[in-house]
Amino acid sequence: MDRFEFTQQEKEETLTLYNEVRTLLGDSLRKDDEMLMRHHLTRAIEEQKMQRNVFGLNPILLGFQTAQLVLEEIGLRRDAVIAIMLRPSVEEGYLTIDDVQSDFGESVARILRGLQRIQQLYKKNPVIETENFRNLLLSFAEDMRVILIMIADRVNLMRQIRDTDQQEAKHKVSEEAAYLYAPLAHKLGLYKLKSELEDLSLKYLEHDAYYLIKEKLSETKKSRDAYIDSFIKPIEQRLTEAGLTFHIKGRTKSIHSIWQKMNKQKCPFEGVYDLFAIRIILDAPAEKEKMQCWQTFAIITSMYQPNPKRLRDWISVPKSNGYESLHITVLGPDHKWVEVQIRTERMDEVAERGVAAHWRYKGVRSESGLDEWLTNIRSMLETSDGMEAMDQFKMDLYEDEVFVFTPKGDLYKFPKGATVLDFAYHIHSKIGNSCTGARINGRVVTLRQQLQSGDQVEIMTSTNQKPKQDWINIVKTSRAKSKIRLALKETQVKEGLFAKEMLERKFKNRKLDMDDSLMQVLIRKLGFKEVSDFYRQIASGELDVNHVLDRYVELQQGDQPVTGNNVAESAANFVLDESRLPNAHVQDDVLVIDKDLKGLDYQLARCCQPIYGDSVFGFVTINGGIKIHRTDCPNAPELRKRFGYRIVKARWSGKGSSQYTITLRVIGNDDIGIVNNLTSIISKEEKLVLRSINIDSNDGLFSGNLTIMIDDNTRLEALMKKLRTVKGVKQVNRI
Repeated sequence: MDRFEFTQQEKEETLTLYNEVRTLLGDSLRKDDEMLMRHHLTRAIEEQKMQRNVFGLNPILLGFQTAQLVLEEIGLRRDAVIAIMLRPSVEEGYLTIDDVQSDFGESVARILRGLQRIQQLYKKNPVIETENFRNLLLSFAEDMRVILIMIADRVNLMRQIRDTDQQEAKHKVSEEAAYLYAPLAHKLGLYKLKSELEDLSLKYLEHDAYYLIKEKLSETKKSRDAYIDSFIKPIEQRLTEAGLTFHIKGRTKSIHSIWQKMNKQKCPFEGVYDLFAIRIILDAPAEKEKMQCWQTFAIITSMYQPNPKRLRDWISVPKSNGYESLHITVLGPDHKWVEVQIRTERMDEVAERGVAAHWRYKGVRSESGLDEWLTNIRSMLETSDGMEAMDQFKMDLYEDEVFVFTPKGDLYKFPKGATVLDFAYHIHSKIGNSCTGARINGRVVTLRQQLQSGDQVEIMTSTNQKPKQDWINIVKTSRAKSKIRLALKETQVKEGLFAKEMLERKFKNRKLDMDDSLMQVLIRKLGFKEVSDFYRQIASGELDVNHVLDRYVELQQGDQPVTGNNVAESAANFVLDESRLPNAHVQDDVLVIDKDLKGLDYQLARCCQPIYGDSVFGFVTINGGIKIHRTDCPNAPELRKRFGYRIVKARWSGKGSSQYTITLRVIGNDDIGIVNNLTSIISKEEKLVLRSINIDSNDGLFSGNLTIMIDDNTRLEALMKKLRTVKGVKQVNRI
């Protein structure tokens, strides 16, 4: 291990930061804190207990940088700073948490326990997997400051690794920043740090996109600044005339926000219309905060045309993290949209610093609503399936609600994750039942499409559409789920009556009497526990009516003497029908292939050209159709390995009455007349058509492909046997 030493530049920077941190801590330090801290750090350096991280960064300097960040940006004080500075010593095993507790108290020790637990998780597995994620969050709930330090630590690390040559580690750190730390900062209201994490991760992960947007912003800065000035001046005048005390900040959207808009709207930089935003910050006494915010809102909307769909009122009902502000988008000069945020100094402090501002204003510690949020997450993680927990957490990290519009401009609120189908059922049950998809902002999408705030949704319907069982899993709202269940129940009743009538009609056609008690026995023998499921499968075509009639006749004739067609077969021809056995298990759903099959899009695969009688399976394609493959198809192993969930069992139904195309490969000696002999055999076969023949001769051998139309595999086997008897033929194989 290389000896740990400070460079001259590191010494100077550390000394500067040390003085700044000490000043910022002020009187929050206790009498011996500084002396004890210097003692621990000096000894750790002298005894070579410190080492640089994977990027070669100095842990002491990193600690001071993070400490300054939590002091200035988040507002944490003594306990958090001491924990940050002692963290490397604890991680290297030089200091124990008991030592820390004895010197600095339980509060510092509790933070270090949380940080140590997370460090242990990272050492075990660098990928944040479900179990680790759960433990990570559980450790968060022990002390809110653990999360805040983690976020600050990641922001500082992202700042320092700009020029590193450790690209793989840099990539991993940046992905975690975007996936875990930025959403956490967002949820906690640390919007400034969240924005920095997003911008830096974009810079490191999408280098070209980041610098393209940055250059475009630089090119247009002068005109943008001039525009914001011209927009602000009349507002300043009117607000001053109204006697309000305020200051205004003009800003451009972050690079990450612009990049997201470009991706979402699939447009170039020039197509992002709402680049501008201004923030009006009022210096208002506590009792007049809301009144002055709404007064400002009224002044601005009287000057510029507002977009009512873009109004966000977080003053009447603040966000769960305490964020308060009024947002409105107005049409400024030159028909450009400008977002205006209206808030007071106190609200701005909360917006910028999140929880830390609450502590400053209210002195709140563990009683804050954020701890309650984390407690809810913990209980959910303890009781949910791992993947559900991951999905739920990812959803909870962002806004809990989305607001979407009808084409007429009516506003509806849905939970995050709601789909087009939720929207359709919210309007009316009939609209939901016949929904086939939607146009969102003019773009056609499926009924599974998740709704995003600001979407304008126009539902598309079809008279042929009917509710399906899997719709229950698509919708998010309980209202839609209950309406789908009701519709499915009504459909089942209708289909059951239809299927019963159809079955009775088939019985009459065969001149059979339907005995109810015998039907009950048959339904049980076919593996159905519910009569309704039996009729539903008949109605949907999953169960072949002719198969039901055949089984009914077998049951009816079970105890009758052998007469007429009811002739006993030899044992050699006996095939065990497992469904006739007592306690037979219900078989998996099987696709029944029949030439009269309607309502199902299926095709015979060209790669193996299955024909009636072949052992086959179905493969669900991307567009929803089904391809029928032979079980010995050369592609079958790969399909089963990679797409096992798209394989369905299949069997042929009835008699082979269709003609199927197959290709035979014939190899033999290149004798005179051999081709003529082959074609002669084929032409003599009844109901067999030779479509094409392709012969190639080389070095006394010939090989040929014969494409023929045939009924089923029984006739095919017989034909291949005859072809092999032709003199000179060495091989006949189906391809």
